[in-house]
Amino acid sequence: MLSTAAALAMLWTMAFSGSGEPVPYETAVVRDAAIVEAAATAPGSIKPVETADLSAEQLELMAGDPDWRASARLYHAGGGGATGNDSLGCRPIPMRTVAVDPRVIPRRTKLFIRETVGLRMSDGTVHDGYWYASDTGGAIKGAKVDLYTGHGRGSMQQARTLNMKTLTIADAGDFDGCPPAWETASN
Repeated sequence: MLSTAAALAMLWTMAFSGSGEPVPYETAVVRDAAIVEAAATAPGSIKPVETADLSAEQLELMAGDPDWRASARLYHAGGGGATGNDSLGCRPIPMRTVAVDPRVIPRRTKLFIRETVGLRMSDGTVHDGYWYASDTGGAIKGAKVDLYTGHGRGSMQQARTLNMKTLTIADAGDFDGCPPAWETASN
């Protein structure tokens, strides 16, 4: 699948390359800026993080040494991945639930994943970096984590840049009950 920027660039090339007319410099600059802006606001892009945008806890977690480094994979409901409830008996929360090897990262650990801070979500919001270790999986052995993206393969687009990457993960405490939904999550 093409990224938004690649699709816009291809459309722009098709629309203007065959005209044979030169394009004024100012017009080219405006078009290029529009392509860059579209790419920067697309789901899965990373918003530059300003320290003023982060809480004191987030700043501390960003600056500290990570507790774990783990290779990330993505999983979703509806394709043989997540089915029903997670290993705690809770409904998985998109872009919050993490499946872990409990011998490495204990379940019920609130995690702070630096690489997800500023990640643009499909609904336009920006991720704050907090995730919840509430699931396990047979294929998760050792320093691996599976990030739950939501329902359907399309939900993975917003986090595709994280797939197969090594993430820096900090222990942000423990949680009781089920992980909070995105709208009600607290830092």
